[in-house]
Amino acid sequence: MSKIIRRLLFLFLAGIASVVAVFPQTTPADDEPDFIVPARPTVSNPAEFQKPSVLQLEFGYDANFHASQFRAQQDTPLAVRFAVNRRILVEFDSDSPYSQTDKSKMTITGAGDSQLGIQFVLQPENKNRPGIAAAYYIKIPTASEEKGFGTGRVDHNFIGLISKTFGKTTVDFNAIYLLAGRTSEKGYATSGKAAFAVTENLTKRVGIQGEISGFSRNDEQSGAMFGLGVVTYQINKRMVFDSGVRFGLTPDAPRVGIVAGITVGIAGLYKKHH
Repeated sequence: MSKIIRRLLFLFLAGIASVVAVFPQTTPADDEPDFIVPARPTVSNPAEFQKPSVLQLEFGYDANFHASQFRAQQDTPLAVRFAVNRRILVEFDSDSPYSQTDKSKMTITGAGDSQLGIQFVLQPENKNRPGIAAAYYIKIPTASEEKGFGTGRVDHNFIGLISKTFGKTTVDFNAIYLLAGRTSEKGYATSGKAAFAVTENLTKRVGIQGEISGFSRNDEQSGAMFGLGVVTYQINKRMVFDSGVRFGLTPDAPRVGIVAGITVGIAGLYKKHH
């Protein structure tokens, strides 16, 4: 078993243990969903999401620096998340435009990959149990294979999500099974991903997030682990800013990265009928 897989297994067990260990200290969760529930900039997503019928837009800047394959990598991720109801969320993601600077300082720019996904809440959170959800995302290979921005193959992501709030602290854990289209031959390569995040609300508007995430080797892509630290600022119930720093924790990961962005909620697109 590779070191990456062992570390991901440890992360999985630690995430489950952390959720279980603090169950006795639980406090009742708010029964009404927040107007928006940001999913960026962490790798993990919350098990539950924004208020039904609200269209949530997430836009940001993401950059990685000093990797073995490149000098810098930058993109402007966009996510459009729509809550159909309390149980179902649909999402579209795009990583365009995308740019990469090689070791000789030459920069090329083009389109990144896109994703379509759907998430189902299997068990809503309450004071005695976490929220549990399942999701499926399919990668649409819109990135240029010729420029090295993508594989040109379709990928499938199957995700299990667990979230629990304890007072002002929220814990999110995601476990991901990835079927990635091989670049060297036909068929798919399998790998695992995991992400464990903790969010702490320091004040009514200011919060901090910490996350450890990683993935095992997949086809020709080496495995890697990352640490992320983020500060968030909530302007009002419809808008949240975030910014943070990401660090590579394994030799093949980029040494450092930065993230910044905004989450905005658009008024419900339809009225709830009683």
